[in-house]
Amino acid sequence: MAKKSVKLYTDNVIEAFYDAIRNNSLDRLHIPHSDVFYVRQAVEAHYGRPFTLEHVEWAMRMEGWTDNAEGNGAGVQPSNTE
Repeated sequence: MAKKSVKLYTDNVIEAFYDAIRNNSLDRLHIPHSDVFYVRQAVEAHYGRPFTLEHVEWAMRMEGWTDNAEGNGAGVQPSNTE
């Protein structure tokens, strides 16, 4: 049986991490990939307003980003250039 992942969408990642340790629920904790944090900083600088991690991760996935380890190492699946 596969484990179900519970998405954590909070900007207080450290607090959520320690709460999960206290509640023995680390196996259900979703911490966004570091790419999401970098992209959020870039879009906030560009647009001059804050974005949630949830929004940024959702937008990245809609654009084709994945945190799949079998990708090209940059968090993005290689495109077919044939």
